Amino acid sequence: MVRPFVHDVPATRVIFANGSIARVADEVHRLGGKRALLVSGRSEAPFAATIAGQLGDRLAGEFTDVVMHVPVETARQAVNAARDVDADVLVALGGGSSTGIAKAVALETHLPVVAVPTTYAGSEMTTIWGMTENGRKTTGRDAAVLPRTVIYDPELTLTLPADLSAASGMNALAHLVEGLYAPSVSPVLAAQAEEGVRALASALPRVVADPADLDARGDALYGAWLAGWILGTCGMGVHHKICHTLGGTYNLAHAPTHSAVIAYATQFNEPYAPEAMNALVRAFGSAGRSAPDAATAVWELARDIGAPTSLGSIGFDAASIDEAAAIVFAGSPTNPRPVDLDGVRSLLGAAYEGARPVGRLA
Repeated sequence: MVRPFVHDVPATRVIFANGSIARVADEVHRLGGKRALLVSGRSEAPFAATIAGQLGDRLAGEFTDVVMHVPVETARQAVNAARDVDADVLVALGGGSSTGIAKAVALETHLPVVAVPTTYAGSEMTTIWGMTENGRKTTGRDAAVLPRTVIYDPELTLTLPADLSAASGMNALAHLVEGLYAPSVSPVLAAQAEEGVRALASALPRVVADPADLDARGDALYGAWLAGWILGTCGMGVHHKICHTLGGTYNLAHAPTHSAVIAYATQFNEPYAPEAMNALVRAFGSAGRSAPDAATAVWELARDIGAPTSLGSIGFDAASIDEAAAIVFAGSPTNPRPVDLDGVRSLLGAAYEGARPVGRLA
């Protein structure tokens, strides 16, 4: 018997191909853009120069003061930059931080966005925006921030170092894991999430073994696209609330935080979402990775690719567990397992230690 569901998928034009960075100017033109603001981090400077050359006199300006977790002050600066140059379209080049800045501008101005990801973040496929102020990260959904076009070019990920590729890939995996047990997941999205897990579990070890392997990069970016689509259409659970708290309040890097927490969030939810956990084990098996349970499969992948498996290793202080747990609990995240304060403390404690997940998480 198929359980009831609502399948509501926002529409985004997706272009996926090696060398597709060459199509940015065409997409700006398709949207009627004549004055583009290019938003990118400094590490994307070579790719930004390529896009700037394509745009020619359609490039109205550039914003490069990209900061992770989108501080409100930075968002205001970006909005002002767009208004100062009379921008009519935004081009977001880079990881989740660049996309986040562009979304903050779009939220205020309703300008269309062309996103060109260089990592596996996934936020380019969502209506989700997030900003940080006074140590708290606020997120919301608004159709105005959904990019009109996303251009996926696997060649742009070749310069992403192996360690960042591993953490970013685990970030994408986290979207898929939480999507599988989201209450709003439809049969189509569940199948998509399982395929995304298979793609990432297969591709990430190959990317780390040979960062120049373009086929592996393409497979990983394909999995990340599916993950972004899941993130944008399914509600997320306690894992994402924890990661937003740890990023906004303690300024932990986004992707490594997801990598360090996701195995323990999986362990936390395992007895309450058996169908999702069976799908995860099945997906890992299809990628040639067998494991006794879903949480172990997730943890072993992170370990094998050198991605963070503990919060302690990325700078989180164990003395902050109680405070962080209280913030997460106050947010009342929707989750298969009811979220109680002691349970969140236990999850954070396990994630801080980073040991192999064994049995049920109290």
